[in-house]
Amino acid sequence: MNAPATGNEDLLYSVQDGIARITFNRPQARNAMTFAMYDRMAEICQEINADRSIKALILTGAGDKAFASGTDISQFRAFKTAQDALDYEARIDRVLGTLEQCRVPVIAAIAGACTGGGAGIAACCDLRIGTETTRMGFPIARTLGNCLSMSNISRVVALVGPARTKDLIFKARLVEAPEALALGLLNEVVPDVETLQRRADETAKLVASHAPLTLEATKEAVRRIRRTLSREEGEDLILKAYMSEDFREGMDAFLNKRTPNWKGK
Repeated sequence: MNAPATGNEDLLYSVQDGIARITFNRPQARNAMTFAMYDRMAEICQEINADRSIKALILTGAGDKAFASGTDISQFRAFKTAQDALDYEARIDRVLGTLEQCRVPVIAAIAGACTGGGAGIAACCDLRIGTETTRMGFPIARTLGNCLSMSNISRVVALVGPARTKDLIFKARLVEAPEALALGLLNEVVPDVETLQRRADETAKLVASHAPLTLEATKEAVRRIRRTLSREEGEDLILKAYMSEDFREGMDAFLNKRTPNWKGK
């Protein structure tokens, strides 16, 4: 069954020949994720879990500048209490956990920037294809002064190891496509966006032709092997970052396009 693209303008969803596709559709904001976009992505994953006709899912961003550049920072302005920070991380853990446990193979087609929450989404995917313009990373030590969720830290460590995770976050650098491929952040690199979309479609059709229960069992086994820190194990770390003066300073500096003045408190 084929379905035309649906959803609000910020996130598009379509199904064609058993291949589902989610497009983050805010190119004017480098496809930064709103809370509504996160929630809709989780709803779609649950719909896919209930629809056995769907065999694979592709995630991609509109345009050629970004896959997703993270969470829309303006939404953090509403944070006033410790509970706001905990609720945000609980929401992200729930959404990304739902994506990670989507029963079908999930392929990220990544052009341009894949940073912060966008890189967290990509880390949940089973296969990641980039272009020569792809740049990946978590530059929060330079931009906001917050921290990754415990689940995201666990995923990145599983992909690249503890030392490289620290290197990425401590240096707040964005990894270019060749290095991302070597590190395991990407599985494949293609020349341009047109080739990227074609290759994502080809890969989705390939995995869709294989035994679905084999793929589901393998995906779940790999997830179970990797230990994920629980939210409770990291609540003190979340509050230390999100309730700090530095986070407020980082957010204000980011929104006003200036360099933050970190104080470590």
